[in-house]
Amino acid sequence: MGFIDVIKERAKSNKKTIVLPETEDRRTYEATAQILKEGIANVVLVGSEEEVKKGSEGLDISGAVIVDPATSDKTAGYIDKLVELRQKKGMTPEQAKEILLNQYLYYGVMMVKMGDADGMVSGACHSTADTLRPCLQILKTKPGTKLVSAFFLMAVPDCEYGANGTFVFADSGLNQNSNPEELAAIAASSAESFQLLVQEEPVVAMLSHSTMGSAKHADVDKVVEATKIAKEQNPELKLDGEFQLDAAIVPSVGQSKAPNSPVAGKANVLIFPDLDAGNIGYKLVQRLAKAEAYGPVTQGIAKPVNDLSRGCSAEDIVGVVAITAVQCQAE
Repeated sequence: MGFIDVIKERAKSNKKTIVLPETEDRRTYEATAQILKEGIANVVLVGSEEEVKKGSEGLDISGAVIVDPATSDKTAGYIDKLVELRQKKGMTPEQAKEILLNQYLYYGVMMVKMGDADGMVSGACHSTADTLRPCLQILKTKPGTKLVSAFFLMAVPDCEYGANGTFVFADSGLNQNSNPEELAAIAASSAESFQLLVQEEPVVAMLSHSTMGSAKHADVDKVVEATKIAKEQNPELKLDGEFQLDAAIVPSVGQSKAPNSPVAGKANVLIFPDLDAGNIGYKLVQRLAKAEAYGPVTQGIAKPVNDLSRGCSAEDIVGVVAITAVQCQAE
């Protein structure tokens, strides 16, 4: 059974309610039909009955709940709550109403905030910034979390490395050029996410173009400092660096380049030095190794809300909904 099949089975075992607000996109309906058919989650679609009927023509989404912000009896309460949350920023009832009736992502996040849904998945036709902005404004960060970050869960076919070819790549979707403290926080969050989703021990490698001092540069210094901070803050974690990618995941190279490291050659959680490296890395593996790439999955938000690549397929949406449901189970 593949990684995503295991995640789907876990999602089915304790079904959660996930909001899909992007009802302007056909992929949302195709994913909804599959999610309902497989019994992965309960689905809420935000939009008018007319919009949903037109967009889902030819698909069986009869099991989905359709919530129209213009007619829902919950909307007035959402408006009041949004004004309360954003009043220091000058939010008025009129502005809140305008936002909630016209920006379905905000409405979906309010459903999660008010406990009318467990999580949300969006991003098929919105940027990461547009997806995460309402989350950070309304849901805020998880208690004890220093920052919100994003990772891709990579399932590489016929791969002897990582956890049977399964890896977390972070940050691959959100933070542009993290400082050492932020990289250390991303490493800790990513290890926790790997443990939850893959259910194996995380082995965390802090990546660089250098292995254990083989190169000298300010970019290397950043990763060395991040590794030091992460080890001090998470002494129980198998975490080490700095590593070149091959030293991190290939046992023979790890043994050669870093023979005294408990992580070298065994890593399954890869922490990239910046967003450029993380984004390029996951797309290379996805396209050249034909890996399944699920994400960007967010970590550090108070409730599970996950982003999608705008190039995603309906099948990708199904996978991210299953991952989000498993995150909801852990709340």
